[in-house]
Amino acid sequence: LSELEALMERMKRLQEDKEDEEASQEEMATRFEKEKKESLLVISGGICAFPNFALLFPAFDDEIVSTDVSRYVEDPGFGYKDFARRGEDHLPTFRAQDYTWENHGFSLVNRLYSDIGHLLDEKFRMVYNLTYNTMATHEDVDTTTLRRALFNYVHCMYGIRYDDYDYGEVNQLLERSLKVYIKTVTCYPERTTKRMYDSYWRQFKHSEKVHVNLLLMEARMQAELLYALRAITRHLT
Repeated sequence: LSELEALMERMKRLQEDKEDEEASQEEMATRFEKEKKESLLVISGGICAFPNFALLFPAFDDEIVSTDVSRYVEDPGFGYKDFARRGEDHLPTFRAQDYTWENHGFSLVNRLYSDIGHLLDEKFRMVYNLTYNTMATHEDVDTTTLRRALFNYVHCMYGIRYDDYDYGEVNQLLERSLKVYIKTVTCYPERTTKRMYDSYWRQFKHSEKVHVNLLLMEARMQAELLYALRAITRHLT
């Protein structure tokens, strides 16, 4: 099967499995913890601690150009850091049901800056729901499962867990080269190269892959807002 056909087959199988039997809460929690720990092993630039990863996907390090970002920020040393150290047994988890954008963050940010919550919410929803219902040459395809996997994987990298989501779907729908691309775009965008962009979903249209980038950026923004707004809420109470 081609990369596209294999992905569509996995999406179909996931839907069928979901209808036949749902995973228990304990199983879903275990799958999240596994995905969260593995996300720490994914390193931007193509290096990865997954077994045999280098044999399957050559490193992209030779293409990464050192970027001078000092013109854009006051502190060039400021950047992304993993939310936990590799090797830790108990990684911190942000339980989404305890503090969600819809139930908590939205109302607080509106209090702090009138109407900005409505604008942010509209932006999040528009990008998340944006779809042509196509996958490359295939039409009338429900891409909800795939879009949610992309969004939730970004939040998983930030330690955010949704209790109603089975993170086994992430591992089945997002191949390892795509995970490297996701972490690079989300955490180290200045390191992204065209080769990395071309390395995943080769049969997809550029518009579909650009939508992936938009989805990743909005997921990252929402994750950062959730942490910041939760801290403000705790301070106020």
